[in-house]
Amino acid sequence: ISLMARALQEIPLSGLLLAENITTSPRVEQKSKSAAAIKKCPDDPRVITAVASLFAAERKNDKARKWFERAVVLDPDMGDSWAKLYAFELDAGTKDTQEKVKKRCISAEPTHGELWCKIVKSMSNRGKTVAQNLDAVAQSLRDKMRLN
Repeated sequence: ISLMARALQEIPLSGLLLAENITTSPRVEQKSKSAAAIKKCPDDPRVITAVASLFAAERKNDKARKWFERAVVLDPDMGDSWAKLYAFELDAGTKDTQEKVKKRCISAEPTHGELWCKIVKSMSNRGKTVAQNLDAVAQSLRDKMRLN
């Protein structure tokens, strides 16, 4: 039994584990893992963002946008969701949609998220604005996507 399977047995309603399970699964299993995760945690922004990322990878832009939007509405304090939405808009959206996302993120002032905190709290980013941090995290996500 894998470590992920054991973790999900111990904490079956963990949105963090379910989202990680979706993103680390082989592509052929991702759709079924997404459906199961949504049934278990329909309002967890990490699960919703993971599903949105799948739609974005499949170039289903309208669906991806809708799911990313749902994630930032569910938890406006989750910086990772904002960064993924912004990175998606940089790739698939217009200047107008990019600016709207950035303005909404600035007003939400997110403070949580694994990648958000890692980048925002690094010494080189101390004292930067929310907009600058959003750009940095989104750029990091886009760089990571290019490597995969």
